Amino acid sequence: MLPLGVIDMNCELVDPEDLLNQLRILKSANVDGVMIDCWWGIVEAHAPQVYKWSGYRRLFQMVRDLKLKLQVVMSMHECGGNIGDDVHIPLPHWVTEIGETNPDIYFTDREGRRNTECLTWGIDKERVLKRRTAVEVYFDYMRSFRVEFDEFFQDGIISEIEIGLGPCGELRYPSYPAKHGWKYPGIGEFQCYDKYLMKSLSKAAELRGHSFWGRGPENAGSYNSAPHEIRFFRDGGDYDSYYGRFFLNWYSQVLIDHGDRVLALANLAFEGTCISAKLSGTHWWYKTASHAAELTAGFYNSSNRDGYAPIAAMLRKHGVALNFTCFEMRTLDQYEGFPEALADPEGLVWQVLNAAWDACIPLASENALPCYDREGYSKILENAKPLHNPDGRHLSVFTYLRLSPCSHGETQLSRV
Repeated sequence: MLPLGVIDMNCELVDPEDLLNQLRILKSANVDGVMIDCWWGIVEAHAPQVYKWSGYRRLFQMVRDLKLKLQVVMSMHECGGNIGDDVHIPLPHWVTEIGETNPDIYFTDREGRRNTECLTWGIDKERVLKRRTAVEVYFDYMRSFRVEFDEFFQDGIISEIEIGLGPCGELRYPSYPAKHGWKYPGIGEFQCYDKYLMKSLSKAAELRGHSFWGRGPENAGSYNSAPHEIRFFRDGGDYDSYYGRFFLNWYSQVLIDHGDRVLALANLAFEGTCISAKLSGTHWWYKTASHAAELTAGFYNSSNRDGYAPIAAMLRKHGVALNFTCFEMRTLDQYEGFPEALADPEGLVWQVLNAAWDACIPLASENALPCYDREGYSKILENAKPLHNPDGRHLSVFTYLRLSPCSHGETQLSRV
């Protein structure tokens, strides 16, 4: 992955000479190519359907000249405020202007706090963005990119497009935002209180015949709660009640439906190109019955359910690869740092690996946090090509996070 701030807010390369030197080092380390975020907030910054791609074109030409490949991320979210973010790139200005008069275009928690990191999935089909729906806006953006860079597709320089589907580009709810005070290993909060998602919930409750279920959980704690403290998430808690199962089914289905809609349009925009979607590695509280942090993020993966198989099935429907994080993490390290979190990244990775393989979809990965240690590197290799797998299954791609001064002269950026 290239640095987040390689393109500035005027859509120009920040330091072309330094970047060219870094790309040459990567080429000498035998990497296949680089990943770059194409930020919606930069390209369509000032007016609807007015796109500026100049800096990206210059960057792509440099990559092509070095005979490297490109993985391009359609980043339809804000950059800044999350772990590893060293620049701030907001949503397009014309979108945030709409948000000033209609803040319900953003995900909202129970206290009414808005999260401007990305648009709520409640407006996927609502014409609230200058007479366009959110999915129409995303499609127009993707189509503009495909037309602008046609030569790089034809030449095979762009080998993959990753479709941003939520915060940090991941298919999840923004349930653990640092800007609202969340700290690891808090369970996070449900993010369904904008008027559009609440309308959807009310409609689902009425169809079920229990209109009084058209509300969010009232006993789900706060961002930094632990599951055993909270009635909804504790063992035997309300998450497994008739209402809890109804709510969690609806909440997780909204996530799947959003991915389904956007990826269908991505296939239209990028026909013939490999497409991927990223899921987050929400590994804390994995060893509890409720899997509370996964539930608030939209993954209905409690101990009596497989929350990732339905997502993998949706990806298979569109021929989309699954990109998963935290491949470098070891469960033992989590116990040494935060034993109370009952985290199990290795168990989560194994579950998601099998969900993807069972659905027969390509599986890609990246490290969740900067990784320069031998143990983490060995864990990546172990997960990339599991030993004794009778079917010979392995990752299709591994992308290293991230090119930085610590990695320029290293050979850690190796082919899997």
